[in-house]
Amino acid sequence: MVDAPRKPPDESAGKSREERLKAALRANIARRKAQARERAGVPAGGEPGQKTTEPGPESPDNTQ
Repeated sequence: MVDAPRKPPDESAGKSREERLKAALRANIARRKAQARERAGVPAGGEPGQKTTEPGPESPDNTQ
C-alpha cells in the first residue's frame, strides 16, 4: 500500500497565525508600556521626566 503524498502546509494558515501573533505582541507591548507609565507616575500622554501638577511630599507647597 502506498499512501498519497502529503500536501505542504497551507501558506495562508501560517500567515494568518503570524498576523495574529504580531497583533497579540503589539497589544502586549502597549499594555506593558501603560503599566510602566502608571508605576512611574507619568500622566497619560506625558513624557518620562515631566513634572506632574500634583505637589509631592518634597514640594514646598506641602508644608505643615
